[in-house]
Amino acid sequence: MNLGIIGLDSSHAVQFSRILNGRKEPFHIGGHPVTAAYPGPVSSDFDMSRDRMENFTREVTDDWGVKLYSSIEEVMNNSDAVFLEQVDARRRLTQFREMVGFGKPIYVDKPFALSTEDCKAMLKLAEEYRVPVLSTSSLRFADSLTAALKQCEWHSVVGADFFGPMPFTPTQPGYFWYGVHMADMLYRTMGTGCSKVSVIHTSQHDIITGVWKDGRIGNIRGNRCGNGNFGGTVYHESGSVFVDVSRDTRGYYECLVEQIIKMFDTGQSPVTNQEMMEVVRFLEAAGESLTTGREVVL
Repeated sequence: MNLGIIGLDSSHAVQFSRILNGRKEPFHIGGHPVTAAYPGPVSSDFDMSRDRMENFTREVTDDWGVKLYSSIEEVMNNSDAVFLEQVDARRRLTQFREMVGFGKPIYVDKPFALSTEDCKAMLKLAEEYRVPVLSTSSLRFADSLTAALKQCEWHSVVGADFFGPMPFTPTQPGYFWYGVHMADMLYRTMGTGCSKVSVIHTSQHDIITGVWKDGRIGNIRGNRCGNGNFGGTVYHESGSVFVDVSRDTRGYYECLVEQIIKMFDTGQSPVTNQEMMEVVRFLEAAGESLTTGREVVL
């Protein structure tokens, strides 16, 4: 299976190419090389796009042997499945609309969309064209979280708290830019069914609280103090399990790519469309609560 990448202004384009094309990598995944890529447009008002496109494009081509093409269409025609990696999620719906008609599995990097409206439109397109689609943060499948949930197999999860860095960037509104990492960890743990969201915000910290329909509570604690570690605590009826992603032997990018490749091979996404949509709405509602200072009912 030959894979393509749309958007080379994301570090994930480099990381995924490394994992799939780097035969000497310790957690190399074989049989699914990235062979085609289209850099995509540069967003001049977004430094993460403007300042990184050239170097990342060079790494993908020179270090990992990926061939460049000049359009989405060319990559789609030369790939069996595709990563949508453009770092500016404002372009998601437009690019996805151009890709989905080829009928090939698509992984959409985080965030899936910057609004519930765009998310619904993208999922509707995927259903119309019967295209398998997955979008998630790499943290969702971190080995430490997988191990914690395995410890809870014989118990009912009654709540969870997750922490991590929470920088803001003007072009990707509210919590979509980094809040998605902890949101995906939270939703993998708690499942769907969040009914209301509220936010406590200071200059250096945010706490996002979700209340589920069954009364369970899940929290996200984000910081802008320099602590870049991700982790959390999963609570079950008989105790709690701590999650420390920084101690994992295998990186979370490798964990994510493993799941993406399974989806590409089988056509079955490990995350339902309903859950992907609910994660987007959760982050959107958190942004609304940040703006208004009020609890938002979903």
